[in-house]
Amino acid sequence: MPNKTKIDKPRIPKQMDTARFQEIYEKDEPYLTNCTISNCSIDEEDISKIGLSQVVFQNVTFNNVRFRNIELIDVVFDHCDLSNADFMEAVIHRAELKESKILGINLSEATMGNVLFENCNLNLSSFGYSSLKQVKFENCSLRNADFYECKFHHVDIQECDLNEANFSRTPLKGIDLSRSFFQRLQVEPGDLAGCQVTSEQAIGFASLLGLIIK
Repeated sequence: MPNKTKIDKPRIPKQMDTARFQEIYEKDEPYLTNCTISNCSIDEEDISKIGLSQVVFQNVTFNNVRFRNIELIDVVFDHCDLSNADFMEAVIHRAELKESKILGINLSEATMGNVLFENCNLNLSSFGYSSLKQVKFENCSLRNADFYECKFHHVDIQECDLNEANFSRTPLKGIDLSRSFFQRLQVEPGDLAGCQVTSEQAIGFASLLGLIIK
């Protein structure tokens, strides 16, 4: 049965000002709201507890940025490059990341709710120890992604490349992997209970249980 996870979309005003990321330094606190940032590069930034609300990034490249404890509420990343960004311990609510390169991003220990990843390259990304509630990965590459000891609640994975992804110590009950593809996953047998897979995928998992298929 198809997963009917409902993802609340970001609440983006119809009219927003154009802004520069550097405007964050002109405020008493590192916070931006109600603006669009586009066609630029954000380089060598290291800011803790930055807050972004109702912000749209379009064609923005983030180079060597470290935004730990970042709070993203009602935010869109469209055709952006967030490769190797450090968003450890992020709080992300009602966000969309679309057609973006997110290779090697650090989202470990993050809290995520109502987040859509669509047509993104998330290879080598780190989600370890994160809580994902109402999160959808659609048509994404998640090769070698790390979901070690995550908490999943209404997580939808559709048409994704999961080869060599690590789901160790992450219970997969209710997760549908049948619409994605992989040759090998890192997963513990006890965490597969209630996971939805194809018959071919089940044969592959049988070796984890020590079964011999004839």
